[in-house]
Amino acid sequence: MSTNGVETTYFRRVSRWKLLLIILTVALVLTIIISLNVGFAQIPFSTILQILAKRIPFLGSLVGSSNIPYSAERIILEIRMPRILAGALVGAALSAAGVVYQGIFKNPMADPYVLGVSAGAAVGASLAIVFGIGFTLFGVNTMPILAFAGSLVAVFIVYNISRVGSRVPVTTLLLSGIAVSIFLSAIVAILQVIAGKKLHAVVFWLMGGFSGVEWKDVWAILPLIFIGTVIIYFFARDLNILSLGEETAQNLGVDVEKVKKVLLIFGSLVTAAAVSISGLIGFIGLMIPHITRIMIGPDHRVLLPTSIIVGASFLVICDAVARVIVSPVELPVGVITALSGGPFFIYLLRKKKESYGV
Repeated sequence: MSTNGVETTYFRRVSRWKLLLIILTVALVLTIIISLNVGFAQIPFSTILQILAKRIPFLGSLVGSSNIPYSAERIILEIRMPRILAGALVGAALSAAGVVYQGIFKNPMADPYVLGVSAGAAVGASLAIVFGIGFTLFGVNTMPILAFAGSLVAVFIVYNISRVGSRVPVTTLLLSGIAVSIFLSAIVAILQVIAGKKLHAVVFWLMGGFSGVEWKDVWAILPLIFIGTVIIYFFARDLNILSLGEETAQNLGVDVEKVKKVLLIFGSLVTAAAVSISGLIGFIGLMIPHITRIMIGPDHRVLLPTSIIVGASFLVICDAVARVIVSPVELPVGVITALSGGPFFIYLLRKKKESYGV
């Protein structure tokens, strides 16, 4: 093939990727707007659009606000909008982390919780609930802070257990993560036994959800998730090379150990930030990267942003379903993701068996 032919093919592929990202971004915005209409209180779309338009610079002055009910404005802006945006952020973070871990471990069944992030968060949140530990930091309450701290401590322990000199073997890291997760899960079980009347709150947090999320929670995790995902994206090319094998990547000039460390740190950071306000929401980081990989291929330069957008949309949809499926009772969103993720995990196992000719 001529050079011009190669360049033409490349630009066509890039154009197709850009178009796909634009379409997915528009779909995410529409999903958020539609989700604002989902809930016990029925608010017309026209009112929702007026409320949103009021908050847009220059456009807000053109919108008449006299016919907008105060209660509807409060419901949209103070209750539904923060939880929907939190859902989008958490879905984006877990999907990005899933891409990272599946790329590092070269395993489509790896997920963001593989290094004990979820177990550490569970211990921190359970301690806050059971013992009633109360303080705030930068306006954020105890439970998200302790959940975030528990996640980072768990990752720190796993990393140091698995380190061999200056190297971190992937297999040892995975096994260390499993061992530490089991140990921390036992601590959570003990806390549940002694929780008494607070057991319901512990269990509800462990199931995952956004019912208590406020704007301050969204602002607390936004910079962590944004910075983390941006830095991860800078290493997308290195992830592509790592897929060829660590030895090959080393020969091609990639500092494998440095790349692994950076990606593990920021993958864990965005996961910890996400679970600190949402609780444990499973299968997002497992399913979404795999689905988007089927859609657009394994190139991490486009796989990562695509997974972020799809993950955000998917979790917003799951949260909307959780709010109304057994109305007026609200299900934890983790239940909805588990109901969709369980069959998907079985599908992956069957596909794996077929690849082995079983």
